[in-house]
Amino acid sequence: MRRDKELTMAGELTRRQMIGASAGVLGAGSLAIGEESKGDTVTEPERQIPVNTDADVIVCGGGPAGVAAAIAAARTGAKVRLFELHGCLGGVWTSGALSFVIDADKPGFNKELVTRLDKYDARANRGVKNYMYDVEAMKIVLEDLCKQLGIKTQLHTRAVGVLKDDSKRMTTLLTESKAGRQAWQAPVFIDATGDGDVGALAGCRWEVGRDKDCPCQPMSLMGFITADPEVLADYTNLKGSGKNKDRFREEIEKAGMEPTYGKPTLWHMEGPIAAVMLNHEYGIKPFDAEAISDATINARRELFEVARALNKLGGKWDGTRLIATAEQIGIRDGRRIRGRYFVTVDDVIKGARHQDAICRSTFSVDVHATSMENNRKSAYSNHGIKAKAFDIPLRALIAADVDGLMLAGRCISGDFLSHASYRVTGNSVAMGEAAGVTSALAARSKRMPHEVAYSELETELQRVRNLG
Repeated sequence: MRRDKELTMAGELTRRQMIGASAGVLGAGSLAIGEESKGDTVTEPERQIPVNTDADVIVCGGGPAGVAAAIAAARTGAKVRLFELHGCLGGVWTSGALSFVIDADKPGFNKELVTRLDKYDARANRGVKNYMYDVEAMKIVLEDLCKQLGIKTQLHTRAVGVLKDDSKRMTTLLTESKAGRQAWQAPVFIDATGDGDVGALAGCRWEVGRDKDCPCQPMSLMGFITADPEVLADYTNLKGSGKNKDRFREEIEKAGMEPTYGKPTLWHMEGPIAAVMLNHEYGIKPFDAEAISDATINARRELFEVARALNKLGGKWDGTRLIATAEQIGIRDGRRIRGRYFVTVDDVIKGARHQDAICRSTFSVDVHATSMENNRKSAYSNHGIKAKAFDIPLRALIAADVDGLMLAGRCISGDFLSHASYRVTGNSVAMGEAAGVTSALAARSKRMPHEVAYSELETELQRVRNLG
């Protein structure tokens, strides 16, 4: 039988399943071709979708966690497909233009990435825990490595539906792209979307923000400015023990503007170029497309106006220009999908240790102000929590409500305050590696991820981490 069989032939997709899987794709008031409007909803016509079954592990999201998961799964011997919404691999590192890696002093791909970036002379400082990098070099490093490992990568592709069998095992991922609706089956899937899109589509329980009313951490859009290299070097956050954030804010205020982020940050890479993070967009839920669109437009305008104001200030800022903004706004708070362990703030306070630990978070609790009023008082806070280094257990990466689904990155299972520590990208990479290896082992042996013994993962994970 050919691999690209049709879903209806495989018995996987009834009309009812298709409509359910499509929920949320057409909104209220939308009209499907050939349908008449009958109130506030429409019924999407049935269609037959060819199924691709050429992967052992499917990874959704090509950011730090997703790329690491795909690489680790491939090195474990799995055939891997990797889907990314934006036009490059790297996620917040690249299309988000983050420009700075945090809490990356960990073995495996974290360490390998530093070595690979250094071959391109693509880091501004030589630390291994926290460092600045060249965004374009990061794209090349990640994409070249995935290509070398035979990872089948598809960009500009969004997850839009999930199918499960009667035992609540995830069997199929539905995507949308320029190719239209496509269906993909594999033994194991990994949600590395950041916002837990796959877990939510699969019907998993999830949380967002501090409570059901959110108050989510604000979003920020990264940008790049050009200015006098000596000035950028003077204000860079790579030195000054954080005081340069206040100095930079004072310069923006002299130019007649109040940044929406009270600790505007500048990272000088080299020459006349620096990355800047100086805006906050408050009260935006990560699954509200209209609000995220408005926030992105507002943030871009603020970046433009601040650079313009600095230029008008003249003197050392003469010639300052905004030269680029990120493709996607940076989201700190997304869905946290419920797993088989729930990381809590008590873990952070106690410095929890677990027998199935896959990485150790050493970053502080970092909660950004949830309103402009609070921002004026304190742009960010640890909420009085003195964090101790704590373990992330494998169980927090395994979905509790659906079999065959793993989680990696900031969408793993945890509460608001612990997430405010483990959400940084150095930890996401380590989570991705563990999810990738576990998924590959499960697929190879026809088991579910929760059936893979930690001792088996530990041995293979150590081997994979020594390959880079």
